[in-house]
This record gives sequence, C-alpha cells and structure tokens, in this order.
Amino acid sequence: MSGPDLSSPRAKNLALMVLALTQFIVVIDASITNVALPSIGKALDIDEKSLSWVVNSYTLVFGGFLLLGGRLADFLGRRRMFMIGMTLFGAASLAGGFAQTEAWLIIARAVQGLGAAIASPAALSIVTTTFAEGSERNRALAIWGAVAGAGGAAGVLLGGVLTEWAGWEWVLFVNVPIAAFVVWQAPQRLVESREEEESERTLDIPGAVTITAGLALLVYGLVDAVNAGWGSSTTMLRIAGALVLIAAFVVIELRSRKPLVPFSIFRNRTLRGANVVGLLTGMSLFSMFFLITLYLQLVLGLSALDAGLAYLPLAVSIILAAGMAGQLVTRLGFKPVVITGMVTVGIALAWFSQISPDGTYLADVLVPSILAGIGLGLTFVPVTIAAMSGTKREEAGLASGLINTSQQVGGALGLAILSSIANSTTQDSFQTGASQLVALTDGYSQAFVVGACFAIAGAILAAILISSKDSCEHAEAAQAGEVEVPAA
Repeated sequence: MSGPDLSSPRAKNLALMVLALTQFIVVIDASITNVALPSIGKALDIDEKSLSWVVNSYTLVFGGFLLLGGRLADFLGRRRMFMIGMTLFGAASLAGGFAQTEAWLIIARAVQGLGAAIASPAALSIVTTTFAEGSERNRALAIWGAVAGAGGAAGVLLGGVLTEWAGWEWVLFVNVPIAAFVVWQAPQRLVESREEEESERTLDIPGAVTITAGLALLVYGLVDAVNAGWGSSTTMLRIAGALVLIAAFVVIELRSRKPLVPFSIFRNRTLRGANVVGLLTGMSLFSMFFLITLYLQLVLGLSALDAGLAYLPLAVSIILAAGMAGQLVTRLGFKPVVITGMVTVGIALAWFSQISPDGTYLADVLVPSILAGIGLGLTFVPVTIAAMSGTKREEAGLASGLINTSQQVGGALGLAILSSIANSTTQDSFQTGASQLVALTDGYSQAFVVGACFAIAGAILAAILISSKDSCEHAEAAQAGEVEVPAA
C-alpha cells in the first residue's frame, strides 16, 4: 500500500468526500440527459427513436464493463484504475459537450460509460479497504449511499436547471471540473491497494471478453426491446446470444487457473442474496425516475426546470434516509433494514399507481416521492453493506463490481419491462377512445403497479436469501467495536 496517511478521521473523511463525489457524477449521468433530450434532438437534428441512445449508450457500456472494471481494480491497483476511469469520464464529457452530430454525441456517451464502469467499482472497493468493517464502514457507506441515491434525483434537477439556463451542452460540461478535481485530489487523499501477490496477478482475457460481451449484449437487448418488440426475433436472438456468452463465461471460469470471477465468492450466502435484491432494487427504482419525469412533463405539463425542481423533496428524503440507514444497520443488522426499505418502496410505487390525468404535483406526486426516497435510502445502503460484508480484501473490487452490475442490469431490465407495459397499456387505452392524457396516465399507472410488485418481491427474497446470522453478527460486532482493520 502506498500514499497518504489515513490514520486520522479527518483524512478518512476527505478521502470519502473524493470517492462520494465521483459516485455522485457517475450516477447523475444516467439521468441528467433525460430532461435535456428534447433540446439535444432539436440542436443536433436527432429523431425521437435515435434520441433514446443518448441515454442508452451510456447505460449499455456502463452495465457491460462494470464487472471487468471491478476486477481490473483488484489486479492493477484500485487508485490507479479510479484515476484512469475518471480521466476518461471527464474527457468524454468534454467531447460530448462539443458534439456536432448524433454519432459524435452517442460515441462520447459510450466512452463516458466506460470511464464510469472503471471508476465506480474501484471507488467502492477503496471505501471498503479504507474503512474498517463494522460501524466505521457502515457510516462511510451511509454517506456513499446518500450521495449515490440522491444522484438519480439530482440528475433530473440539474438537467432541468442547466438546460433551461445554460443550454444542453452543460449537462455534459458540468462533469469536467468535477472529474479534474477528483483526479487531482486522488493521489493526495487515497491509498493505493491491490492484490498482494504481484506475480500471481494474471488477467483472465477469455473470461473478461465473454462476460463483458455477454452483459453488454444483454443490456442492449433489454434497452432496445421497446423499439424492436419483446416478441421479435431480433430481441430473442440478442438475449439468447447474451445467455450463450454468459454460459461460455461460466465454463471458462470453471476451467481457468486464475479466473476473473472465482465462483468461491458465491459461497457467501449474504453476498448472493444481496445481489438478487440489488437486481430487484434496480428493476423497481431506476424506471421510477423515468416514469415520474414523463408524467410531470407530458401529463401535468411542467417545464424541464419545474420537473427538475419537483425532485427536490425526493432527493432530500434519500439523503436523510441513507444517513439513518448506516446507524440502523449498526443497531439492527442489514437484513431488517433492507426488508423495510423494499416494502417502503413497494408502498410508494403502489401509491404512484393512483396518479390522475387531471392531477397535481401536490396531490399525486409529492408524498409518494418522499416515501420512495425514504425507501431508496433504506435499501441502497444496507444492500451495499451486505454485498461487501464478509468478502476477502483481495475480492473487494470484484464484490463491488458484482453489486453495481446487479443494480445496473436490474435497472435496464426494469426500464425495458415497465416502458413496454406503459406503452402497450397506453395503446390499448387509445383504442378504447381515451384522450391522450388519460391514455398516458393509464400506461404509467400500470407500470407503477408492476414496479411495486418487483419491490415487494425484493423484500420477500431479502427475507429468504440474506442470512439472519450474518446480519446479527455484523450488528453485534459493530456495536462492540470488534472490526476488521483493513490490510495494508
């Protein structure tokens, strides 16, 4: 290990600030362009069907490369890969802001996704190797969760403000100074760490290629299913191809002397359960931001700026709930907090299903959005703690890559499913003679019902799959101060 002395609380807090700031801009970039899409379409003459790829290109590469990014951090150095990822992210943001054509912007967004996929798991693994397991790490991950969770809501808010007041280019330019600051601060604030035995560090290239291609093709098939059609041969072939590649990856890993993903990590029951819950968290929550934004703008008629401001209560509730979640995990263990969070999300989404075509923000959106924020904060933090709990230090990057991948693939899957449900329900309503506002509201409402089912399924599976013993032992150790000191 090399770098600054992190023995003081102040030094650790400054390190956490750099890491949390990174996760904030990585998360907001998945949503910040949503509000700016109409302006981008007009400026670069991009049709509506192609416009979705301004968002999808980022999601596709981010989801596809997360697992590889996490493992590279373990192999090549967590701080080094963190800095490479953020440099790439900042450069792509700058290039995207200057885009003059559709292809230019979409390629820049894809490179942004690659930078995020390298930086994000490296940052989370640095958190887990910097802060001792127990109450110290719970507090750090609570702050991490608050910032990351609020990023989704803040992305819509910032997107609205920047598009209205500065122009769509600034939803990308805003990343550049933040990325530059983070890369400048990293050597001064973060400690370098990697797997202990340098001679043993060999990258499993066949495994890396097959899992990255498989995940990327899976996300691509899911995000484009709305356009291609769920039952179309194109979608079926993409998903089948992805499953073949993932199966090939499993075969390669079982035969590899130094696998990219040692399957022994899945002997950890809590890690397995946390990743399943992470998948369902993504399925229920990521699409929520998308659907609420559409309802606010297309049904209630709010401007981009007003739609962004409407997310403020949601963002604040996420931050407050995530802050409490770390303390609750220390007191109660991660399992009951995850279950409570997922149930709360389910109630909020069921409430959203009651939206009205002639509704108002105060009557239809405000209270369930605050409830959803509380649920998100209470879910995101303990799921991350559970996913990283009990893992070996040399597998920190892998474990962080796994939970990030579960959430991102879940988000892509949930968005694809709920968008299809919303679109088909809207079409059915049109055919029965409903007005545009009524038909759109029917579609969003039905999608929220299914999203609520995903959340409740997540709560049930958290109760079944996450180890109560691990949860209780984690809480007891945290309360007693019996923590593992991160290895050098």
